[in-house]
Amino acid sequence: MIVTVTMNAAIDRTLTVPNFQRGQRHRASQGLTLAGGKGINIARALKSLGVPVVATGLAGGRTGTRVVEELTSEAILNDFVRIDDESRTSTAIVDPTGASYTEVNEWGPQVQPEELEILLEKLAYLSRGADYVVFAGSLPRGIDNDFYAEAVRELNRRGAQTVLDCEGEPLRLGVQAEPLLISPNEREAELLVGQEFHDDDDFLAGLETIAELGARNVLITRESGCWALLRSDRQTIRFRALAPRIDAVSAVGSGDVLLAGFIAARLDGRTDEEALRSAVAAGAASTLELGAGRFEPRGAGRLVAGVEVAQLEPVGSD
Repeated sequence: MIVTVTMNAAIDRTLTVPNFQRGQRHRASQGLTLAGGKGINIARALKSLGVPVVATGLAGGRTGTRVVEELTSEAILNDFVRIDDESRTSTAIVDPTGASYTEVNEWGPQVQPEELEILLEKLAYLSRGADYVVFAGSLPRGIDNDFYAEAVRELNRRGAQTVLDCEGEPLRLGVQAEPLLISPNEREAELLVGQEFHDDDDFLAGLETIAELGARNVLITRESGCWALLRSDRQTIRFRALAPRIDAVSAVGSGDVLLAGFIAARLDGRTDEEALRSAVAAGAASTLELGAGRFEPRGAGRLVAGVEVAQLEPVGSD
């Protein structure tokens, strides 16, 4: 079983608006409403892959009630802590004619210390039967930037396998807590290491730096695939995995699906290369649909053969 933690759950509404222009009135050609937040997106993808998953986190007000209702309607097992303040909503506008994506996110609720304590108690309980606990997404107001770091340390002490997917200061502090795996996207990784990535050597140097900060395994995701540093049997192996070229509808949430695909494959006992191949295929398949965390597993299966996986040597090696 996988436990995914969404601290800043949301109701995500995605509107398709051809020829979208700022300052003009438009009529959407399509709309989609889902429970959202990175941890929820990952839970949705894991369920599609047939992996037992429980989504937890914080949910407040009428919006929080709807988050839980939407998850229940998708048959995603959930156990959220109810809080007093209102959970956020997010609105995205996709323009298929201009290949643009515009997103407006609210800040999220103000969380009280006693509400956070209830969540920590719930995590201690849920982690007992979990193969992995995945912390993903932004932190709402009232929660210190070191929350993920402290939660990871506590679960590590309890013997849980922890995964972290966030950004900014929570990511920098969280990496130092030595999670089993972190999965930033390219921009998040660049900010973490303080330099831009232009080629394989840059990505490899970034992987090494992040691993030195404390992460035991690293996935740096991007729309075209991922770079990975993976440790097993006292070996450290570095990979580049590139997706086949497809006509994407929206790449939003593709990194969440890629991470879910990797976790599912590792849980299934597949090799590093097989896990990366299936993960990148799942992430690519998700770009063919609107709605974060949504993809067709059969479509991902058809893309697996087109994923290019190469093992890379460390920077500076002969």
